[in-house]
Amino acid sequence: MIDTTMNAKVLLIDDEHEYCVSLKKLLVAHDIICDYCLDPFDALNLIKREAYTLYISDLKMPKMSGIDLLQRIRDIDPGAPIIMISGFASTDSVVEAMRCGALNFYEKPIPFSKLLSEIKKIHERRELYTTGDKTDAGKAGTIITVNEQMHRLIHIARKAAMSDAPVIVHGKSGTGKELFSSIIHECSPRREGPFIKMNCAAIPESLLESELFGYDQGAFTDAKRDQKGKFEVADGGTMFLDEIGDMSLATQAKLLRVLQEGEFERLGSRKTRMANVRFVAATNQDLQLKIQEGTFREDLFFRLSVIQIEIPSLSERPDDIIPIARYYLETFNHKYHKTITGFSEQVTNMLLVHDWPGNVRELRNCIERAVIFCEGDVISLADMPTHYLKEFSGNVDTSTLQSFYDSVSREIILNALEKVQGSRTKAAEILNISRKTLYLRMKKLGIHV
Repeated sequence: MIDTTMNAKVLLIDDEHEYCVSLKKLLVAHDIICDYCLDPFDALNLIKREAYTLYISDLKMPKMSGIDLLQRIRDIDPGAPIIMISGFASTDSVVEAMRCGALNFYEKPIPFSKLLSEIKKIHERRELYTTGDKTDAGKAGTIITVNEQMHRLIHIARKAAMSDAPVIVHGKSGTGKELFSSIIHECSPRREGPFIKMNCAAIPESLLESELFGYDQGAFTDAKRDQKGKFEVADGGTMFLDEIGDMSLATQAKLLRVLQEGEFERLGSRKTRMANVRFVAATNQDLQLKIQEGTFREDLFFRLSVIQIEIPSLSERPDDIIPIARYYLETFNHKYHKTITGFSEQVTNMLLVHDWPGNVRELRNCIERAVIFCEGDVISLADMPTHYLKEFSGNVDTSTLQSFYDSVSREIILNALEKVQGSRTKAAEILNISRKTLYLRMKKLGIHV
């Protein structure tokens, strides 16, 4: 059985109605949510609205081929796992599907035990969580990681999601605090409710209270009508308070009441209103230090921090740098209609030795810029921002660089081997290296298949 806390959700696209109904029954019997579409165009419209763990598509359909559908899905949901199926597939069509990014290919009837095993692996190793506006890949909420500590934090976020306990997420700018809050909401019983975000640092203090609590007509000069606050809008869902450390002491006191009693008043009103809201807060500041300085309430801190998640900086998890870079390469390939296959060895070294003070956000921007300026098949040093070139030197600490590179190579090789069921020849093709180079790297890294 698949762990239902992981919310496995599969979309099946096939023009055979009876087949879809039968496969859906089997998946549902194993606690996997399954939707199906008989029309690929209906499927594309659905994918724009819903998030799925896995897509399973027939290769040959009347209105659109499975290959064309695969490429259209990639435009909407880059990096999504897609399995192709067919009752009469040629070798060429299988190769073409894999070349276009299919995770696997099965002949009908699908070996169901293998499919279940594959869905389980996708969940166990799943690195991508998608929320928000899926029509914009650059804005889609994603966590890409092969790092053990990050996987533990994702597990904590999932477990936390099943309760209503407040959560506070710590981490430097660009590490993905909002993405963790999205996981907590999407994995919670409140996932069908609203997910309301508020950046406490982006709104002037004079406006923050009215934004949070709302106001009645006449509460102040510009209050021409009654206005709901974020707490009311978030009723039944999750409220994400980003940069909570920038909130004033006066507003902190009112927030504490909402957390403790679940009630508040709009500005200019005496009517007490109830707020059925789950709170997730985030900060890049040291709240303990702010408590000592008298700028943050200790009682609010303890009320918010029932569960704490501390996200490491990208420099603390260098094994994630190349997987994240590859993900954004694929994302921006689709966005800018390019076919860049990877990074030169010099660029890979540069990515690994850079400190990334802006964390994942900085890496994302760097890759987008490189994709825009790249005119070849591989991103080279000439495509990188000039200030990175100034920092980078060929005389880097080779022992440090090698340890980073070996760590990353191990994860990349293991992922490639898993995709092709252990075939070293196919893995070498995916990695764009010779079989001999792959054998030597596997031997050096102690990988045995």
